[in-house]
Amino acid sequence: MRSRERYELVFVDTTTPDPEAADVVMVHRTDSSGPGGHPVYADDTGIVRAEISDRAEVRMIASGGHQVHAAMVTARPVT
Repeated sequence: MRSRERYELVFVDTTTPDPEAADVVMVHRTDSSGPGGHPVYADDTGIVRAEISDRAEVRMIASGGHQVHAAMVTARPVT
């Protein structure tokens, strides 16, 4: 099964008073695979990187030191 080319990563901050607040980052498929064997997706800067499974399970990948990833990240397919 061919993986999707693009996703929107939705980062939800559970500490904010606004439960609807979220940051959205567009990522595209790279030629890399993550530790789980699934494709790695990155934003245009290469700073935001995530392994996304065929079931849209997200595993964030650090691209530099001292990164702390949001606990609530989901992937939305982009058509």
